[in-house]
Amino acid sequence: MKILLLGSGGREHALAWKIAQSPLCGQLFIAPGNAGTAQFGQNVNIAVSALDELKAFCLQQQINMVIPGSEEPLVKGIYDYFKADAALQHIPVIGPSQLGAQLEGSKAFAKQFMLRHNIPTAAYREFTEETYAEGVAYLQQHSLPIVIKADGLAAGKGVVIVDSAEEAIAEFTHMIKAAKFGDASKRVVVEQFLTGIECSVFVITDGHSYQLLPTAKDYKRIGEGDTGLNPGGMGAVSPVPFADKEFMQKVETLIIKPTVAGLAAEGIVYHGFIFFGLINVGGHPYVIEYNCRMGDPETEVVMPRLQNDLVVLFKAVPEGTLAAQAIQEDARAAATVMLVSKGYPEDYEKGKVITNLPAQQPGQLVFHAGTKESNGQLLTNGGRVLTVTSLANSLGEALALSRQTAGTIQFEGKYYRHDIGFEFM
Repeated sequence: MKILLLGSGGREHALAWKIAQSPLCGQLFIAPGNAGTAQFGQNVNIAVSALDELKAFCLQQQINMVIPGSEEPLVKGIYDYFKADAALQHIPVIGPSQLGAQLEGSKAFAKQFMLRHNIPTAAYREFTEETYAEGVAYLQQHSLPIVIKADGLAAGKGVVIVDSAEEAIAEFTHMIKAAKFGDASKRVVVEQFLTGIECSVFVITDGHSYQLLPTAKDYKRIGEGDTGLNPGGMGAVSPVPFADKEFMQKVETLIIKPTVAGLAAEGIVYHGFIFFGLINVGGHPYVIEYNCRMGDPETEVVMPRLQNDLVVLFKAVPEGTLAAQAIQEDARAAATVMLVSKGYPEDYEKGKVITNLPAQQPGQLVFHAGTKESNGQLLTNGGRVLTVTSLANSLGEALALSRQTAGTIQFEGKYYRHDIGFEFM
């Protein structure tokens, strides 16, 4: 098979590494890719949402399968674009339809879906410019803290948690009146704050049946002890110690099954990954968010623990035979530490030379998140630069290995958290 993977981050490097292991993968292309993905396939200079360019490339190269790594092409309707074109409709796109991708593309859509299907989530209200005054009055009497979310995609920055009504009203006003996140904050969701510990659960579905992938927990904040700004992923661990058989049974019964059944009942085409961002509140799971793709950096711990041939799973999606598969997990723990550029997630410089990068070895992998090759040198090319993933018999050992390697890799302004997995140690 000829496979086209879309994206350029650590998630896509991990997916490329996994896909390339399959005997079914004859040739792998990555658009646009990074210096790491180039180790496993051919990078192609096409943007993930340049649909007409992607069409021309797929026809020229006789591509057999397209795998969008990030949410952008899915929310923009790449699945529907291929299905509606007679020249492309034979090429499966492993992802949801544009309507299905609204589970991530619109917080309000996701909340309404969960209410319709009795899926546990935080209480909420949604507001627009027309109901701005009503929203201000609602915030003035809301319990604290308050969660405020831009409805649309905001590059992972559209969620804020505030501790006073004054802060809430200021943030609400910036979103709706000052268009802080552009069109993404034309509609704002105000949500009850839930106290608990978060985890990420992933399934792959053919729209009727599903297979549950290894669980993970990511660490979103830039500072040690989960403090500071929220860039969306400074590290991850898998499995999640508290996600035991009893907890996961609740997750499947109360959340996963009603979600997959609800999509089917509403005629929403969904062929791909569903990411459930959950919070454990006293042993009971609630949905914080849906994503329509794998997480990053969770993919960097999930894929090394997944023992199945990933392309076999992907093939089963359009064929509707996913129920016949069985997921096999590596019994070892995985831990990833993200190396970022100085100043991230705000202003940071690119083009710093990376040295002391270890060779890939059994039990440890380095995935590229924001890198490029230039004149024989490896350079930083993003805020998130590299992820170091280690596998070991215990989570503590895996974390120690990743931290050790993170310390040896060098580039100017390098920063990483030393406390990933802190609450489980």
